[in-house]
Amino acid sequence: MADSASQVAKSAAGAQAAAHDLGPDPSLLIVDDDAPFLRRLARAMESRGFVVDLAGSVAEGIAKAKEAAPAYAVVDLRLGDGTGLDVIEAIRERRSDTRIIVLTGYGNIATAVTAVKLGALDYLAKPADADDVYLALTQRPGEKAEIPENPMSADRIRWEHIQRVYESCERNVSETARRLNMHRRTLQRILAKRAPK
Repeated sequence: MADSASQVAKSAAGAQAAAHDLGPDPSLLIVDDDAPFLRRLARAMESRGFVVDLAGSVAEGIAKAKEAAPAYAVVDLRLGDGTGLDVIEAIRERRSDTRIIVLTGYGNIATAVTAVKLGALDYLAKPADADDVYLALTQRPGEKAEIPENPMSADRIRWEHIQRVYESCERNVSETARRLNMHRRTLQRILAKRAPK
């Protein structure tokens, strides 16, 4: 019994330390239309000291940003009713110091780069680990992220490039194939497959 009491005390002390690291305003808005992922990430971030608010759509994210812009935000780029870029802009209109991380599940580097230009700190590929999200949100200016132990393969880099061109062509397969100097059917096969590791 004493062991479990000491574990509770340790975890409470850990949460207090985490909250202290977050500064005086630990408010966090998470915007994602994947409900199970949203709930898991919310629980994980609450256990690290954040005061979490959730939104499942662009419209809801914008409304919550206008109501009370958070100190921290995690925003999915692809949502059922539009793009997370609109949520980022709404947050930035209300508050310039919000630490924003964007999530992308489609390997869409070009849009993620646009998000960073709009004021996001960084982007993470989904499914993002709660520890990675926490580290990205609390990284201090000037700190560099560690080089990944397993960097992207050449196949993955090629796939990312194709996805970027495809998005810049507004998902037009014929135009993307023309720009990449690739046969249309070959491109369609690549787009139908999952991203390589």
